[in-house]
Amino acid sequence: MGLSTIDLVVVIVYAIFIFGLAQFVSREKGGKEKDTSDYFLASKSLPWWAIGASLIAANISAEQIVGMSGSGYVMGLAIASYEWMAAITLLIVGKFFLPIFLKNEIYTMPQFLEQRYGSSIRTLMAIFWLALYVFVNLTAILWLGSIAVNKVAGVDQMVALFGLGLFALLYQLYGGLKAVALTDIVQVTLLVFGGLTISALTLNEVGGGQGVLAGFGVLLDRAPEKFNMILEPGEVGYQELPGIAVLVGGMWIANLSYWGFNQYIIQRALAAKNLAEAQKGIVFAAGLKLLMPLVVVVPGLAAVILAPGLNPADEAYPTMMRYLPSGLLGLVFAALMAAVVASTASKINSIATIFTLDLYAKFRDIPTVAEDGAARTGREKHLVLIGRSSAAVATVIALFTARPLLGGSDQAFQFIQEFSGFFTPGITVIFLLGLFWKRASEWGAIAAAVASVVLSYLFKVGMPDIPFINRMGLVFVIALVLAIVLSLVKPGAAGSDRITAEGVSFRTTPSFNVAAFAIVGVVIALYASMW
Repeated sequence: MGLSTIDLVVVIVYAIFIFGLAQFVSREKGGKEKDTSDYFLASKSLPWWAIGASLIAANISAEQIVGMSGSGYVMGLAIASYEWMAAITLLIVGKFFLPIFLKNEIYTMPQFLEQRYGSSIRTLMAIFWLALYVFVNLTAILWLGSIAVNKVAGVDQMVALFGLGLFALLYQLYGGLKAVALTDIVQVTLLVFGGLTISALTLNEVGGGQGVLAGFGVLLDRAPEKFNMILEPGEVGYQELPGIAVLVGGMWIANLSYWGFNQYIIQRALAAKNLAEAQKGIVFAAGLKLLMPLVVVVPGLAAVILAPGLNPADEAYPTMMRYLPSGLLGLVFAALMAAVVASTASKINSIATIFTLDLYAKFRDIPTVAEDGAARTGREKHLVLIGRSSAAVATVIALFTARPLLGGSDQAFQFIQEFSGFFTPGITVIFLLGLFWKRASEWGAIAAAVASVVLSYLFKVGMPDIPFINRMGLVFVIALVLAIVLSLVKPGAAGSDRITAEGVSFRTTPSFNVAAFAIVGVVIALYASMW
């Protein structure tokens, strides 16, 4: 492939525009310098539209667009379960988790763990998350983005890798979360438009120029196995999506951990003006998740007909971009790069937040704004500087480890799910018990965290034939039992639980309830029609 002059102009103009916009919206008025609340939580002022858009922009990146298209190419529409189940998960997070987090003024997930259990679990989980974010998520986003740049623009993949990483770092380095979140409505609009455009054009091509519906008809006729939402044993993809367990098993654990207890995601809702605004943003994001398979999976389905024999499968989306005319190719390519940059910048900011507030400030015994109310002191400037420095270091580490970790992977999206699954059972146990069972103790939480990683590894090595979603479910049950038993045997110290439920209401507005019922109804209808 390659970009024409008009395509290059479009991409360059967009890059300049979005970079300038990020710096503009995150500027501080009147010469005020950023404190930790400004940099890490966007001054707790995000409106619903920014929260919803930023949730999607943080989530939908190269590992979603390129990775899920590659998985769709291999296993079909079943991979869309990650999107449609996430829509329902978001509603649960908005109704039951956010009221407690916002009532207790939580700004990081490790901070919640310390206030609920104690300091040891905060440190342990902060280290877990940093390792996961740097060596799994950040590397995958940048690696898959570099594949797309290489295939579409012909740029050397390593040059593309470092270019994307450095641009994303600079994009958020000054403005922090506000720079990311307030520009994400532009990013999401462009990536949805770009994804729908490539889906429409490739389906039209599959249908011999007779339109999108004709293309779907050809796909259904020539590759009906790609439209099974619930896979049976022996079908391609069953190891990744093991039948009914997708609906009632381990995928719930992965989704609750990702959408409810993941700093990278939940940070947007924690930065809301208030609970009502956060819940509106959650519903907005849930509605957008219903559309995402049209953006991230359908191009992979079209590639089954238009580009058989791709290896690796992650080349499906970039290969489908060749059907775009000049100018439009540049816009869709800019959309893909927007998704990569937005998600990478979000991840970098979350890494900086956890390192600075949960490790550095704690071990240096530096109080934060949320704890003592100080807003303009030398230590605030120092913490923001540490945040920016840690962001840069994390980015450099990810850039140099991306190829060794992912260079031989055929489906990087599955790489992310597989290795995230080592942590997610324990994380889900710890937070669910912490939120809803007062007798849960730090001993039980630590046991669940350690057991999650150890058991996941042992089951993967000793019983490799167990689908990883089922493995997550099994590890979750064992970790849950272990946490409950140890909590009863070793209760928490007096005063260790500082999370209050007093005044917390789980009632939601009529508009939230109507939207929630509509979203659940659509998901049920989708599965019923493609069982």
